[in-house]
Formats: sequence, structure tokens, C-alpha cells
Amino acid sequence: MANVLICDDEKDIVSALEIYLGSEGYNIFKAYDGMEALSVMKENEIHLVLLDVMMPKLDGIKTIMKIREFSNAPVIFLTAKSEEADMILGLNVGADDYITKPFNPLEVQARVKSNLRRYMKLGSSTVEKDVLSIGGVELNRKTKVVTLDGNEISLTPTEFKILELFMSYPGEVFSPNAVYERIWKNDPYGTENIVAVHVRHLREKIEYDPANPRHLKVVWGQGYKMEE
Repeated sequence: MANVLICDDEKDIVSALEIYLGSEGYNIFKAYDGMEALSVMKENEIHLVLLDVMMPKLDGIKTIMKIREFSNAPVIFLTAKSEEADMILGLNVGADDYITKPFNPLEVQARVKSNLRRYMKLGSSTVEKDVLSIGGVELNRKTKVVTLDGNEISLTPTEFKILELFMSYPGEVFSPNAVYERIWKNDPYGTENIVAVHVRHLREKIEYDPANPRHLKVVWGQGYKMEE
């Protein structure tokens, strides 16, 4: 069954939509601002997003622009009638549909079902570039070749997967648990040291000065990120 993310800063609306869509058998994921929505999508395979326009931290317009950097999953905007201009802008930057508040439960169910049907038939959830590049580091998904300022470097398969994950989401912070879940597909309990060792080895290969890295950095207390 499809995974549906509901994102709205009004918890009552999220709860209502969860009831409407949960009754249809969808797996429901919840978020209450744009940053949280991006985090959920980064760690889970989401097939459709219901996204509010006006939210704290990161509004719906900016959120969908970030979503479209890595996902083709259909996004349905949740709008008030007074937000018609935002709704039109949202459609122009990548939204697939919109629903006006207050909701008709049958309309919500019908629009979600229609967008999911089209997506499952025609779309794929991930937009992948063959070549990823950050600074002097370049990773080729097809050839599995990684270069540093044009010079090929040798990575283990696990190191390649970790680097590919970081380079696919530049600037995003991944906790050790999130890295382990994405790469090893196992329960992340007690795996911080395993991830730290692999990241250290990877840094030794892609950084000229591993003690003062340019790209693969630690965010203390949170995890790791790859940045320009």
C-alpha cells in the first residue's frame, strides 16, 4: 500500500486527513512544518504528499521546490481560498493538484487515489542524476567511478554508497542511525561506531586534509553532511 505524507502545522487538520486516508488503507506519515516533511521524505519512500502552503520554518512553496530536487512523488497542496495566488505559484513550481480548505472527505480520497494511480503507472519516486559533483569530488552512478579533482580514487562498495547518499542531498544532515538504515537496511541500534569508522575512512580518501575537511563534515551532536 502507498505511503502518504501529510504536512500541516495545524494538528487537527493532520489528524482529520489521517482518518480520511487511513480508512483507505494508506500508510500515513505526519509532519508539521516543511523541514520536518523533508526529513521524513529523506528517510522513507513516500508516494504522495499532502502539503500545506502556510507553515512555519519552511513554507509549502519552498518545501516543494526542495522536494522536486530528489522526488517525483505527487504533491497536493492544501490551501485556503485566500491563498489562491500561492496555489497557482505552487502548481507552477511542481505541485500536481490542490484541495481547498475546508475539505470534503470524499474529494480528498478521490484526488489522492487519482494522483497515486497516475504516479504508480507513469512515475518513479526518485530523480537521479548519473553524475553527482560537489566541489572537486565527482561520483558517477553508472560507472561507479569517483574522482577527486579529476584523479580517480578507490572506494569500497559501502564507502561508495555512503558518499552517494551524502552527495544526493548536499547540505542535509544525516544522523548515524539514518545512514545505517539507508545503507545497511538494518535496525540502527548501537551502530554509531560502525558509521563513524566508514565515514573516517571515506574522509581520508576524498579530503586533502581529513582533520580539516572541505566537504564531508561532522555536525556535532547531529551527524554528517556533504557541502560545497
